[in-house]
Formats: sequence, C-alpha cells, structure tokens
Amino acid sequence: MNTLTVGLVQQRCCDDRQENITRSLQKIREAAARGSRLVVLQELHCSQYFCQTETAACFDLAEPIPGPATKEFGALARELGIVLVTSLFEKRAPGLYHNTAVVLESDGSIAGRYRKMHIPDDPGYYEKFYFTPGDLGFQPISTSVGRLGVLVCWDQWYPEAARLIAMAGADLLIYPTAIGYDPNDSQNEQTRQREAWVTIQRSHAIANGIPVISVNRVGFEPDPSGVGAGAQFWGHSFVAGCQGELLAMADNDHEQVLVVDLDRERSEQVRRLWPYFRDRRIDAYGDLSRRYRD
Repeated sequence: MNTLTVGLVQQRCCDDRQENITRSLQKIREAAARGSRLVVLQELHCSQYFCQTETAACFDLAEPIPGPATKEFGALARELGIVLVTSLFEKRAPGLYHNTAVVLESDGSIAGRYRKMHIPDDPGYYEKFYFTPGDLGFQPISTSVGRLGVLVCWDQWYPEAARLIAMAGADLLIYPTAIGYDPNDSQNEQTRQREAWVTIQRSHAIANGIPVISVNRVGFEPDPSGVGAGAQFWGHSFVAGCQGELLAMADNDHEQVLVVDLDRERSEQVRRLWPYFRDRRIDAYGDLSRRYRD
C-alpha cells in the first residue's frame, strides 16, 4: 500500500502567543516522531480566537507572510523533514488583513498559501470585521506529499469550494478550524451542531472521492468583552476516507495528536466505481453562479 501518514494537532490556546507556539511546536515534534510526513494545525493557532468581539487592537496580532511565524514553523518543518499546514492572521497591507493558511514544504520554504474565501459574521464569530475575503481562488498547493486542497473553517460548509478544489486536482481536503458551542445552548443543540459539522465534511469526501482532514481547537475561551458566554470549542478533529468513513477522531475536551495512515491509491479505486466526476451534468449547472433562483 502506498501510504501517507498525517498528523493532526488539536490544542487549547491561551492569551500568551509564545506559549501557544511552543505547545504547537512540541506537538508537531510528537506527530513527526510517530511517523507523520504531513502535519496540520488548527485555525489561528498562535492566539485565542479573537473574533468573539470587534476590537481594533486585535489587528496587532497580525503579521506579514513571510514573517516571524513562517520563519519559526518553517525551520521546524525543515528540521523534521515534514510538510506543515499552518493558519495565520495575515497583514497584507495597512488596513488589509486575511485569514490565511500557509503550507510549508519539508525544506522550510513556503509551498503556497490559501486565503479564506467565506467569511462569517455571526454572534461570537465577527470575522468580517477582521478579514478581507480571499482572492487566490480554490487552487490546490503542490508539495512533496501531494496536492493539498486547503480550505479554512467556514469554507467547510460549502460544497462548491470542495468541488472546485477537487476539480483542480487536490489529492485531499484540509480544513483548519475554530468552531465551538455557545455554552448556553442545550446539550441536544450542541450535539446537532457538532454532528452537522462532521456530516458536511464527510459528504465532501464522498462527493469528491478524496480524504478529508479537519483539525479543530479545543477548550473554553471567554468573551473578552464579558458580554457573551464565550466559546466552548468542541475538538473532535477527524480524518475521513474517500467514502466518508471515519478513520480517526479526537475527543471533545482534550489536547490530542492524531496520527493516521492514508492509502494514497484509494481515491483512484473509489472513483472508478463511484464516477461522480464522469456523470456530472455540467451543461445544466449554470444557475449555481446565481445568488438564488427567484
């Protein structure tokens, strides 16, 4: 079997940037020591999830790319000989910021980046205040371990994004994520939300015949303003195979490093028997580019 071993780093974040980075670096080392050639971090892993409020001072958390974080994480990727998917708050220009995933090659260089395309604006997730929508499109990033279809968090709810990046030749889908419950929600509502999140991403694996890697943060983070109830990030980082089968899943309240072997030949085998790309009626889908069919 032609195998790719992948590592997922699910962790808590605090208000000390260097502590967050140090813990990420330690967990990346653990994943590499367990055989991972590709390691994926969660969304905005250098800080707490600052988008619970609209606070101009939080723009100070952003940095250029290349910058300090890509230098530090790139050095570790080079030392360990791994491909590393990071998630950074990018300062592109004065007043222009993105939520950006950066893929670092095993020699420490930047293989590519993806700027989050779908930007939410919901209670506790005020991302439109901070992030300009991405302008790099849905293009896989070529690396020594394959073509990575990197998307970010809110993108995971959109089948169009998964389809387009798969159509461009991605070997797998990767979703760095920061999603959690409102602690005031009922247990039933929390379960519905979490299961919807897992189900939609497993469906992307099925519809496109490629694996999905989803890495979420974990732990409670208070609302800095004291107005909201805060966010209880639900963890449950997971890997799904080409038919949506769950290969591994973390729990909902602990830091964890998942290491999973992926069969690199399985996509070809599955797509031969489930030829969704062959049978797509591309002549009939023009209205998908409209907001709504009135």
